[in-house]
Amino acid sequence: MMDQLLTLAAGSPADHVYNHVAIKSADGYWLWSGNQGNLVLSAIILILGGLYVGSRVKTGPESEGNDRFITRGKFAQMVEVICVYLRDEVTRPLLGDRTDRLMPILWTLFFFILINNLLGLLPLLDIQHLLFPNLRDSHAAYIGGTATQNIWVTGALALIAAVLFNGAAIVRLGPVGFISHMMGGLPWYMFPIAFLLLVIEAAGQFVIKPVALAVRLFANMTAGHILLATLFMFVGVVWDKGILIQGPVTLISILGGIAVMILELFVAFLQAFVFMFLTAVFISLMDHHEEHGHEHGHDHAHGHEHAHA
Repeated sequence: MMDQLLTLAAGSPADHVYNHVAIKSADGYWLWSGNQGNLVLSAIILILGGLYVGSRVKTGPESEGNDRFITRGKFAQMVEVICVYLRDEVTRPLLGDRTDRLMPILWTLFFFILINNLLGLLPLLDIQHLLFPNLRDSHAAYIGGTATQNIWVTGALALIAAVLFNGAAIVRLGPVGFISHMMGGLPWYMFPIAFLLLVIEAAGQFVIKPVALAVRLFANMTAGHILLATLFMFVGVVWDKGILIQGPVTLISILGGIAVMILELFVAFLQAFVFMFLTAVFISLMDHHEEHGHEHGHDHAHGHEHAHA
């Protein structure tokens, strides 16, 4: 019984971080794991939550008067505020006229990553191991862990982001304009330098940027969970060392764990925001330079007109 209660204090902090496989094929391939369970659960939460919020945000019947325009429910109001902030304050200054077309996929990336980050803070894995000792002994789980600390998951998300920001660039510039943009718009007689720029920019667009997105999310989510598991591990290490050692170490571990959990909650929101924001930045970087300059001059001229008025 004591071993079950100390399941949080495993011998290695990595035991709580890596993906726990529940079902394998005869060839040894993974068929189901804790991270897969979390991905499915997060998708269900995202779909059902989106339908619920959408029903609360939409305009009501005319019989309600002006109240039909008010979002109903605190949760729906919170989600609406987040969505409006991400669209108007974060994305629109970067994407301009394309904001409304691209926001659905950017919102989806943000909330999908956020839900997975938050699910990783719930002790779903440890609850299974407490209730089913056979799963604990075999290091298996049908649900639990943090899917966004799995490099395969973050890599898939980064691949989706890469398709998005490269696809948006090709649609905006056209295939020829896309290549010309990566060559810096240099004339034909500077082809050797232009070709070198093309190779460097292509590596950045198709390799470096997606890898940076994947590794950043993976590393940040893994680091916090390793730290939290390490703090709990100390409890198991000193459990039989006497009350004079066991008491202070346990107290420090609990207080440290609470502090890290608060930090982890902040990081869960921050990393979802950073992933979405950088995707929007990468889209904006592959835009017409002359259009940005024209818009800047247009805004500057408007500023002078307002000043004169």
